[in-house]
Amino acid sequence: MRFTLRVWRQKDARDPGRFETYEVVDVVPDMSFLEVLDKVNEDLIRRGQDAIAFDSDCREGICGTCCIMVDGRAHGRLHGTTVCELRMRAFRDGDTITAEPFRARPFPVVKDLMIDRSIFDTIIQAGGYVSIGTGAASDANAIPVTKEAAERAMDSAQCIGCGACVASCPNAAAMLFTSAKLAHLSTLPQGRVEWRYRVLEMVEAMNSAGFGNCSNHGECEAACPKQIKLTDIAQMNRQFLFSSAFTKREKAETS
Repeated sequence: MRFTLRVWRQKDARDPGRFETYEVVDVVPDMSFLEVLDKVNEDLIRRGQDAIAFDSDCREGICGTCCIMVDGRAHGRLHGTTVCELRMRAFRDGDTITAEPFRARPFPVVKDLMIDRSIFDTIIQAGGYVSIGTGAASDANAIPVTKEAAERAMDSAQCIGCGACVASCPNAAAMLFTSAKLAHLSTLPQGRVEWRYRVLEMVEAMNSAGFGNCSNHGECEAACPKQIKLTDIAQMNRQFLFSSAFTKREKAETS
């Protein structure tokens, strides 16, 4: 197979950037899109040119680092996949493919197709953990968890923090990411103890980071490689409203 790649090249966040075109031949249909970028980079390095910078780690759809828009879609045209899982058989021979980084103000471009998603860490640090004592490994079975709760928590815990939801949302909202982290913790009894504090702190961190608000476009769910549902956002909104009201009443009673 043969393809024409239009790849976004940008030295750093201050550089205006531009698209550059590369021809790539002898592509095997089972190759991933990242392997095609590897192939292009090998040719660039042989010619003494600067290789295309992009992030990758596991290449198994787990790490969430391959944050690339392919033909205007986060992670490409296939549903429920990451870029490293996007196989070239999904394209037609001779296609022109456009690759660019996720676009959002909280995700500054580091170089070319690499972005800085460390702001997600700030949201997690605000409350995305269990701080109470839950015992040792031997105590794991002491707290019963229903099958329904376990499956519900795992559905949300699948979020890999790739940022596709932010890149796809017209408002650059991070509510699907934040709500998934909240849902998987508050569903389990070990995390339910701190849910009021957690939702207030994480939503505050999300808003302070400069992300937009959800307006129910649903693009985040459509682009999510782990198919996190909008119901997590609805649950987060309910928890936030309840916690805000509870905190105000608590302050009024103690004043």
